[in-house]
Amino acid sequence: HPPGPRRRGRPPLLRVGASVKGPALVTGASSGLGRAFAESLASRGHPLIAVARRGERLRELADWALREHGVATTVLVADLATDEGLAACREAVDAVGVPLDVAVLNAGFGASGAFAGIDRARQSDMVRLNCVAVTDLAAHVLPAMVARGGGALVVLSSAAAWQPVPFMATYAATKAYELHLTEAIAEELRGTGVRAVAVCPGPTRTEFTMSAGAGTTMRGVPFDDVDLVVRATWRALAAGRSRAPTGLVARASLLSARFLPRRAVVRAAALTHRRRGSLKGSDPRT
Repeated sequence: HPPGPRRRGRPPLLRVGASVKGPALVTGASSGLGRAFAESLASRGHPLIAVARRGERLRELADWALREHGVATTVLVADLATDEGLAACREAVDAVGVPLDVAVLNAGFGASGAFAGIDRARQSDMVRLNCVAVTDLAAHVLPAMVARGGGALVVLSSAAAWQPVPFMATYAATKAYELHLTEAIAEELRGTGVRAVAVCPGPTRTEFTMSAGAGTTMRGVPFDDVDLVVRATWRALAAGRSRAPTGLVARASLLSARFLPRRAVVRAAALTHRRRGSLKGSDPRT
């Protein structure tokens, strides 16, 4: 998809028009939104650093990117919820030898159910992946982007970031952290030529949400399409926006959180998510 129009006084998105595109990092790249972002970046000519836990799917992505777009992919099989996985990702970025053009920090996971009923270790892993890993990798890649005077940081937050969400308490809290962190970074980056955007999609048709049962337990709720989320992200970056709510659910929940009493919003969220139950056997850390 073509990038948004260049605006007077703004740096071009992703160095549009450069004869050689710089590398792009995508975490959680083996499926869903991560795969969609990786495919979009490969179609724009960016060599990829694709990170996920499922090596077979990453290698299939690498073969596709080379065959369809002639771009190389560095495949890294790693769990970013661990110190070892984060260290390996930093080393893979450094090994490229040039600053990234784009970093898409998409890897994350969630669980639904009453807070007291979810395994403690699983909740701690969620915070490590959704918050610590995002902070660590953003802090690693941004200094080089700022020194070069260009680049883009994309953090996958969620419409769950707008308010507390009972029965998805830890997940929503981690997404609020990602949103606030990214918006603050975006303001700090003003005038540097580097941009940052927090993407906040509503329910999205991905392998995880379908296999976990969200597609059946949320009947009547409009789901986003992954390609629409990706296009909305590029438009937000082109416009210099620091947040990108995508889809009807994200926009409606944003308005609700802004204009309705907080207690009413939290209770409505509890009613929505109470019956979804635990996402047993699912782990979208791709």
